[in-house]
Amino acid sequence: MLPRTLFSEEHEIFREATKRFIEAEIVPYHDQWEKDGIVSRDLWRAAGEQGLLCCTVPEEYGGPGGDFLHSVIVNEELAKVGATGPAFPLHSDIIVPYLQAYGSEDQKNEWLPKVVSGETIMAIGMTEPVAGSDLQGIKTRADRDGNHFVINGQKVWISNGQIADLYILACKTDPDQGAKGISLILVEGNRDGFERGKNLEKIGYKAQDTSELFFENVRVPITNLLGQEGRGFAQLMQQLSQERLVVAIRCATALEASLEETISYTSERKVFGRSLSEFQNTRFKLAEVKTLAMVTRAFTDQCIGLHVKGNLTSEDAAAAKLQTTEALNKGVDECLQLHGGYGYSWEYPIARAWADARMSRIAGGSSEIMKEIISRNILPSKN
Repeated sequence: MLPRTLFSEEHEIFREATKRFIEAEIVPYHDQWEKDGIVSRDLWRAAGEQGLLCCTVPEEYGGPGGDFLHSVIVNEELAKVGATGPAFPLHSDIIVPYLQAYGSEDQKNEWLPKVVSGETIMAIGMTEPVAGSDLQGIKTRADRDGNHFVINGQKVWISNGQIADLYILACKTDPDQGAKGISLILVEGNRDGFERGKNLEKIGYKAQDTSELFFENVRVPITNLLGQEGRGFAQLMQQLSQERLVVAIRCATALEASLEETISYTSERKVFGRSLSEFQNTRFKLAEVKTLAMVTRAFTDQCIGLHVKGNLTSEDAAAAKLQTTEALNKGVDECLQLHGGYGYSWEYPIARAWADARMSRIAGGSSEIMKEIISRNILPSKN
């Protein structure tokens, strides 16, 4: 693979410590978590003690005071071993940034130390049965009643839905204002009227809990409003670029890991008395996947560098998610094919990688939505 220039010596020391933690605390238990459909809460506490959660939270709020590249390392090392259960990147790099960017000082002081330590696990509720990528179509309402919001509605496909202690909810606070009537509200998991639905069964990401959430007259104080009322949609749009880059980072690394695993398998697997890797078709397919992985890595690292400097546009992020997710799905499918029937067995890592990869083209905005975003700067608007 191409040499990488993003990381300092200090980052690489952090990477080695992260690897050791994952090998000791995650790899031996991940199979059981897949059967359970959820990871252990103890893992979150241990990750917090190791400094692997919320790497960018400043020290004044109890955080490690690192940079986004520390978060990249955690994401990559989880992806290398196919650990899709521990949703550290979701918690640390997709959800907590809303609290950092829009939270009041009281909210930051109350919650940031807890999310850093792993005492409090976060989830975000955007998707609803009738509103996925079209966030303006959400139906969940938060009506003012004195010094409280009263929340009614339903969310679906919420990662960390079962295990979370604190939820950021996208709600309609003024249904007549469309996107300008959406607000973000913090909801604690122990509020009366809040109910978690069943842990949903999925074809991949089996160790990551994913749930429906139900809200019936859930009362929260108006001080739980995150940022300004009516600014929720804009706040979501401002944070989605990092979310899509986080997905891209995992996909680029997962593609490399699948290639390495397939190279090892084809070198050991015997067919007609020869190693599978000796056949021209195998070598050519591996060459194609390696080239795809190299291009994906180069593009992803370029986008990481832009993001660290604050120069990654929403179109750049959409392109990164589109390219990496499509590349991962194409590359992993080729790798599975080279495994033959064994590639369809869950006990082989490539089978899990193949099943896990499929979600990437949907979650965080589908490939079709990414194309729509990218195309806006290509073709003139007809409006």
